[in-house]
Amino acid sequence: MAGVKQPVSVLVVIHTAAGEVLLLERADHPGYWQSVTGSREGEESLRDTAIREVREETGLQAGQFELSDWQRQNIYEIYPHWRHRYPAGITHNTEHVFGLSLPARQVVRLAVGEHLSYRWLPWQDAAEKVFSPSNREAILELSLRRHW
Repeated sequence: MAGVKQPVSVLVVIHTAAGEVLLLERADHPGYWQSVTGSREGEESLRDTAIREVREETGLQAGQFELSDWQRQNIYEIYPHWRHRYPAGITHNTEHVFGLSLPARQVVRLAVGEHLSYRWLPWQDAAEKVFSPSNREAILELSLRRHW
């Protein structure tokens, strides 16, 4: 079925060496800020999903930077207003967390129709601004991984 999402996704926390985190504002829900996210397509690997989603949502080439699989999975209930995107009866998604380390801020090219704007924020502010609890937890975990 074309356009139906798999309940398997990636969350990619894009950050700089200085501890800034890139957040994107959703076009379908202004005021909802998040890291790069997206569902796996076909049989692609989770790493390939992360690389594709970063490219589609930001224009960045993840392969040019340090992309790491945190070996962390979050299983969460899909918000009811987004369930129509998934096969009938699917209520939960498994999200795989990645980090993308950049030496410094990069110019971002947003996906038209998907995001309205972007911000680079200190990790503490980014953790407070995101709407998703799993995104918040990943940003807080980033601070422990990077020891800022």
